[in-house]
Amino acid sequence: MTKKPGPRRKEQTRGVPCEALLDGLPHPLLVIGQDHAITYVNTAAEDFFQMSAGVLCRSALPDVVAFGSPLVALVEQVERHGTTVNEYGVELGSFRFEAPKLVDLYGGPVGETPGSVMVMLQQRSMAQMIERQLTHRGAARSVSGLAAVLAHEIKNPLSGIRGAAQLLESDVPEGDRTLTQLICAESDRICKLVDRMEIFGDERPIQLEPVNIHDVLDHVKQVANTGFASHIKIVESYDPSLPPVPGNRDKLIQVFLNLVKNAAEAIGEDRADGQITLTTSFRPGVRLSVPGSKARVSLPLEIAVEDNGGGVSGELLPHLFDPFVSTKPSGTGLGLALVAKIIGDHGGIIECDSHPRCTVFRALMPMAEKEAKQTIEATQA
Repeated sequence: MTKKPGPRRKEQTRGVPCEALLDGLPHPLLVIGQDHAITYVNTAAEDFFQMSAGVLCRSALPDVVAFGSPLVALVEQVERHGTTVNEYGVELGSFRFEAPKLVDLYGGPVGETPGSVMVMLQQRSMAQMIERQLTHRGAARSVSGLAAVLAHEIKNPLSGIRGAAQLLESDVPEGDRTLTQLICAESDRICKLVDRMEIFGDERPIQLEPVNIHDVLDHVKQVANTGFASHIKIVESYDPSLPPVPGNRDKLIQVFLNLVKNAAEAIGEDRADGQITLTTSFRPGVRLSVPGSKARVSLPLEIAVEDNGGGVSGELLPHLFDPFVSTKPSGTGLGLALVAKIIGDHGGIIECDSHPRCTVFRALMPMAEKEAKQTIEATQA
């Protein structure tokens, strides 16, 4: 590793040099001086930016990150106000990255060095993704139990209430019949809601078979183009070599039709430049630990639905797949919870990243056993 130049403080804390403490941090840390010059980086920052400390400390921050990077804006905000600034879920790009990295940013002034700003980056990990998914699945199981109770304890009495209202309708004055009709209509509405929730109570294992995910997406696109998304451009960006997904075709259609419909509603009916992009890609490096086991599962197939709608608020994003959470005024909040359940039943995970004019739902899925075995053998050869 190249020796890091630049100003280094030699003070010690209980016998340990401060430099050693900073280098021991697992998160990238930078000190930015005048004219955005990088004056210090720790070892984690070298690994993060894939550049040595010598190169970084001879560079200015705008030369390292992408043009218009939110990291530069954060540093400037700290310089203007002299206070700490935090930003969460920021996409950080660099010419050294194959794709932008999702990070949390923490910046603050360096008290003993006027004009300098210290920035720490915390990269969002796959572990956080899994933790969210386990929460979503736990919430879905809670809804499963609730659905079973509702089906027994609510639907049966509602049938009696509706029947009684129909019998009363013939005996009450004409002016009061609107009330009995209201009882019937509201009873039907509640029954429909319970019917939707009953889907969560289906704990039968899915019968899996190799499914061509591109056939699924083509079907979804055809349905969307002839209906709710007829005014929106739908773009395909497929990896033609993608192997089959072990799944249930009808349920996968349900998942991606729901995601595309949400994307169309996020864009709205008045946008002339609305666009939904369907993307498939192979990510062989994605391997996840199974909770309660030492086994690691590979989820190399990524299917993404991206739209240029208004985006999801930062407050709502962590709870997007929870039951009864909805961005729509008339929504029930069960659609995305069902999507998370179905993807989980297929052994995959789903996550959402959202910024204004760019919201992406990414489903990471396993591939069929035969293709997975062939891939492993090809890797080991």
